[in-house]
Amino acid sequence: MFKRFIPLAASLITTLSVAVMPTVALADNTDFDKPIKVDAKSQFIDGKKKTSTFKEDVKITQGSLVITADEVQVIASDGDGKEVFVAYGEPASYSQTMDDGAQVKASANEIRYEVASKLISLQGQAQIQQDSSMVQGDSIRYDMGKEQLLATGGDSSSSGRVTTVFQPETVKGLSEDEKKSDDNEGDNQ
Repeated sequence: MFKRFIPLAASLITTLSVAVMPTVALADNTDFDKPIKVDAKSQFIDGKKKTSTFKEDVKITQGSLVITADEVQVIASDGDGKEVFVAYGEPASYSQTMDDGAQVKASANEIRYEVASKLISLQGQAQIQQDSSMVQGDSIRYDMGKEQLLATGGDSSSSGRVTTVFQPETVKGLSEDEKKSDDNEGDNQ
């Protein structure tokens, strides 16, 4: 019985090491080439269902990417490169450094990453922040391949609203850039 479990556990760990983890906007591309490390106080593997559950103080790292959660389920039933990572917490959190050095941070009650479709979904008190801009809603979906974000406010039991916050420094910087652009256009005429 244990002889069958060891190759299965090694196979699942190899699958986890090869999989790609979530990014949220122009993530550091070298992160995709690095192995995934999952650290937790306990792990349960179901070989028949090809799932693994990590519990208590779970930390996933891949390059600059870090996800922390109370529990993480890894579903590998569709094969290598098609794993789904689902992190649960109050909240679970995600952070990663972008190519330009900016830090992206996100949190939600559930963070789901579908490797094959390069889709990250935040569910339940979802929030994503980059630099001084922030988006909040009940649900946020980010398609990393298309660089498209969709936030929804939820049902009528919640506020049903999506909130985006632009900090004054960012707005001020934009208006200064527009003024410089207008000045340059005036010089060219």
